[in-house]
Amino acid sequence: MNMEAVLPLSQMTIAEKLRAMESLWADLSRDETQFESPAWHADVLHDREARIKSGKETYMDWETAKKQLRDKLK
Repeated sequence: MNMEAVLPLSQMTIAEKLRAMESLWADLSRDETQFESPAWHADVLHDREARIKSGKETYMDWETAKKQLRDKLK
């Protein structure tokens, strides 16, 4: 079944596009057993963890990041 979804991207605001992306991600991540991370992904995660432990990087949780993006785009 080929079901093409067409969104009016050129007419959507950034906030609307981000909400659409969140909806897509929520649907895709509903069953993580369907996806296999690529081998390089573990290397990137280990590198980031090492940079955080060494103090070279910081991070914030996803909910805080989304709130900051939404507030910035208002």
